[in-house]
Amino acid sequence: MTDTLQTLWATETFGLVLHHDATSTGYTVPELVEPGLRRNPRRAHLLVSTVLGKHLPTDPEVVLAAGRRLGQLVADVLGPIASDAVVLGFAETATGLGHCVADSLEAACYLHSTRRHVPGADVFAGFEEGHSHATSHLLQPTSPELFANTAPLVLVDDEISTGATALDAIRALHRQQPRDHYVVASLVDMRADEHRLLTVATADELDARIDHVSLAGGHTEIPDGLTSRVTALPDPALNPVASQRGEIRFVQLPWPGHVPDGGRHGVLNSDVAGFDAAIDAAVDAIVDVLDVARPAIVIGHEELMYLPLRLANALVSRGTPTRFQTTTRSPAYVLDVPGYPLRRGFTFTAPEYIDIDLEPESPRFLYNAQWAGTDTRPELILVIDGPADTERLRAPGGVLDVLSAAGEDVLVAVVPSTDPVALRHFREEAR
Repeated sequence: MTDTLQTLWATETFGLVLHHDATSTGYTVPELVEPGLRRNPRRAHLLVSTVLGKHLPTDPEVVLAAGRRLGQLVADVLGPIASDAVVLGFAETATGLGHCVADSLEAACYLHSTRRHVPGADVFAGFEEGHSHATSHLLQPTSPELFANTAPLVLVDDEISTGATALDAIRALHRQQPRDHYVVASLVDMRADEHRLLTVATADELDARIDHVSLAGGHTEIPDGLTSRVTALPDPALNPVASQRGEIRFVQLPWPGHVPDGGRHGVLNSDVAGFDAAIDAAVDAIVDVLDVARPAIVIGHEELMYLPLRLANALVSRGTPTRFQTTTRSPAYVLDVPGYPLRRGFTFTAPEYIDIDLEPESPRFLYNAQWAGTDTRPELILVIDGPADTERLRAPGGVLDVLSAAGEDVLVAVVPSTDPVALRHFREEAR
């Protein structure tokens, strides 16, 4: 017998229902995700996480705790070899979650897939995501040796709907480096029985073990005609405009060149101490220019999730009420009605310069970016890396333009981006 999610707008209006089936952690599907919509012909529904910090501003400790708990589930499966694991987080949504899992395991290596083409970075492998708005995943470790081992591979995603993306990734990586054991870890697992059978078949095909762990499991009840009904909705009202523009400020964050700013080119267990120290120095620079008593929402830039998450958590420890979320490449349907998680939305030009021969120009998005129940309007702290610190960031139609037009005060915190060539050379010299 299943426990059905309380009635929310997408449930009441469209019959989109998320059911909770099982948990071994105390988490339930209704606590972890809410039903949202997107006008995508491949998949019209969206599971909006309450513990990820992507669409919803979230207490950073809640995000970290969910990641730690998921890591514990992985450790239970792997046993004494858990710290030998290589952890892979899926872009863009699970780049921070995967990092949390890797930290929990004290894993040998963490890497996340990326959709950014980085000069000087070799592409080790790639795979496709069928239902996503941006489908191509690239793997760009500093060297193939980060994967050239037979240790268990842990693949982390925020939610598993069919498991197809994870299985495609496993096949692609198995061709590069066969392994005996794969673990797919997610906040929620919504696979149907036929999808679970596909996992068994893939394991047999590869002669490998494939385990799944999640904080909670359930299934999605998708009504007939949902895609056509969502597509027929009127255009959402994006980019609200206030009577007075907000203030834009900038701060440059210190960050050592030999410390990876995230998992795009691989984070080794030996990098953790340096990363922690770099976070302390970076939050010092933010606090120097911040009204620490004013609430803040730290906003990461797409795949740059874990570093801003840690900054948000550090700000809380310094006494600043703080929430965390990120921008995204994925369009979702916005409607300001009670019981719907996507109440406000912004669309803007990608701040990075795009090589249209490698990827098409496409808009970027930010949802909500507001904190209900606070007496003082929060300052938005937008954390970006070097490639996003461009004229496009500041231009009309850019993220700073649309946020300030909505009356938001924005502190832009710029962190130097990791140079994969320099990081590779540092690691080679350190051997």
